[in-house]
Amino acid sequence: MQSNNIALVVGASRGIGRAIALRLAQSGFDIWLTYKTNHDAAESVKSEIEALGRLCELMAFDVSDYEQTKTALAEKLEDATPYILVYNSGITRDNLLVWMTEDEWNSVLSTNLDGFFNVARTVIFSMLKAKRGRIVVVSSASGQIGQAGQVNYSASKAGLIGAAKALAREVGKKHILVNVVAPGFIETEMTKELPKEQILPLIPIKRLGSVEDVASVVNFLCTEENMYIHGQVIGINGGLVI
Repeated sequence: MQSNNIALVVGASRGIGRAIALRLAQSGFDIWLTYKTNHDAAESVKSEIEALGRLCELMAFDVSDYEQTKTALAEKLEDATPYILVYNSGITRDNLLVWMTEDEWNSVLSTNLDGFFNVARTVIFSMLKAKRGRIVVVSSASGQIGQAGQVNYSASKAGLIGAAKALAREVGKKHILVNVVAPGFIETEMTKELPKEQILPLIPIKRLGSVEDVASVVNFLCTEENMYIHGQVIGINGGLVI
């Protein structure tokens, strides 16, 4: 692996994104780490990455805003092209559809799905020009099977799967591999309030996943040399979705 390989990890100040950034840094990548507002968390991850001997550049912007995204990334892309793009940015605004507000729908779709377009549209030309790269989109089991109370979130994550599959057909001939990981119940801030006693019976291996479980699969998709996986969805869910 070349020492100057760069991984752009979108939404990496905490949780799954943080674990992915650290795992890729361990694999020899310098990290472009994006986040929205949690400056302290981002600085903490940067320190951890630098302690591994890798470089880390922080970029704070709102992925749902196309102009913010383009402005933040364009300057970096003038000097370098990331080999890896991991799109992990996502929020939840759970509610039953009958009670769901327009803002709850729009905010989730704009961050989770529009954000992918905003980032990928900005980065993809440079990757095509380089004729190399790997893109991993973090979707969710909710995007595969749906989840009551998450019509907005399930729609956004299902949309990511469709977008990634279509993109895979577009860019595969340029040696850019595109795949999706779909985590199930992973122990993060997003899931800490969920009733584990109701969830665990649904999972054949009887435990929640860890962020490292997700990061290890993403790392494999980004680093394995003998790679023929393209346009696929890999579930990381302990058997929740079979």
